[in-house]
Amino acid sequence: MARFTFKLPDIGEGIAEAEIVKWHIAVGDAVMEDQPIADMMTDKATVEMESPVAGKVTALAGEIGDQIAIGSMLVEIETEGEPEAAPELSVVSSSEAATPSSVTPDENNETPAATKASSVLPQKSDAASKILASPAVRARAKALGIDLALVQSQGGRVRHADLDAYLLYNKGEGYRASGEGGRARPDEAIKIVGMRRRIAENMQASKRHIPHFTYVEEIDVTALEDMRSDLNIHRGDRPKLTMLPFLIVALCKAIPDFPMVNARYDDEAGMVTRHGAVHMGMAAQTDAGLMVPVIRDAQDKNIWQLAAEISRLSSLIREGSVKQTELSGSTITLTSLGALGGIVSTPVINRPEVAIIGVNRIVERPIIVDGDIVAAKLMNLSTSCDHRVVDGWDAANFIQAVKRLLETPVLLFSD
Repeated sequence: MARFTFKLPDIGEGIAEAEIVKWHIAVGDAVMEDQPIADMMTDKATVEMESPVAGKVTALAGEIGDQIAIGSMLVEIETEGEPEAAPELSVVSSSEAATPSSVTPDENNETPAATKASSVLPQKSDAASKILASPAVRARAKALGIDLALVQSQGGRVRHADLDAYLLYNKGEGYRASGEGGRARPDEAIKIVGMRRRIAENMQASKRHIPHFTYVEEIDVTALEDMRSDLNIHRGDRPKLTMLPFLIVALCKAIPDFPMVNARYDDEAGMVTRHGAVHMGMAAQTDAGLMVPVIRDAQDKNIWQLAAEISRLSSLIREGSVKQTELSGSTITLTSLGALGGIVSTPVINRPEVAIIGVNRIVERPIIVDGDIVAAKLMNLSTSCDHRVVDGWDAANFIQAVKRLLETPVLLFSD
């Protein structure tokens, strides 16, 4: 018998360490060559590590959430006889997870390793179940002894709420009447790891380093909603228009007069870069957490092209095949909770950007126009800015320019 020490390889991204986000094995397990053993997350991707040898697991480097240095022991495996040198294998990041293909490891990487792509987003489940669910939902279902195939879901993906409903129904309790209070549940300790940890770190850094201020303005979108409805009726085979493409066009038209909002601030260098192009970040909620896909050169696209790009990126997010290049490089971010948008919000800036625009829900209310009471569709924009770079006067004037464009939507289509 011999012991093989599998060291965490250089994943080829110039990183010094990676976080354990999932173990596929435990001490005492028998593993086969090329069997998945762990999911490791860097700042850019989650990578699934495979065992280069067959044998019995005798030691693991740590627990989920621990950071492991490159070149240090990840797994120790007891093998039959003397282990042969594992072949030099390649790494595929999650940016290529949709259609895995090999890339050449770093030239200085001499550590034998076997790795393959694993998306940071929810993936299709194994061949036995064929059920869509996030890793967290799958782990909870396993702990509860629930067969996901028996759980009814909305939209084809099982979520925590679906598990809750299943538990209530199968305990014979049915759904409680609205007048009956909820029952206490055991406390649940959840370690912050993986994507959730990255989000927490980024949000904490943003609030710690950036002096935020938020400016809120009410927009009358009655005429815009009428135009959107007419365009959708006659859209043919083009994608259905939501409010977002119109907002992006308005922002892109207003930004040239207010370049300070379309910028990135380098804290260490003390340098602000005002970008000529608008690379619009679209904050999107997923089962894995908040992600920000980017629409490149949004200023060059019309509403139909923007709608198509929003649809494409949304599909990639749902499928878990979005590329890392599509999740970086934004110069300003737009965030919306759709119908859940509330009346007002205080969005957190996507550092190192200096501005983020929060879209609140549309409500119909009576307003007074020329002495008459009329029904109007109203929507608030909640804009947070970095006060080191953007003055309140500039932020207010920028949003007022956007307001004029949205309230007179024909201007969106003028040069």
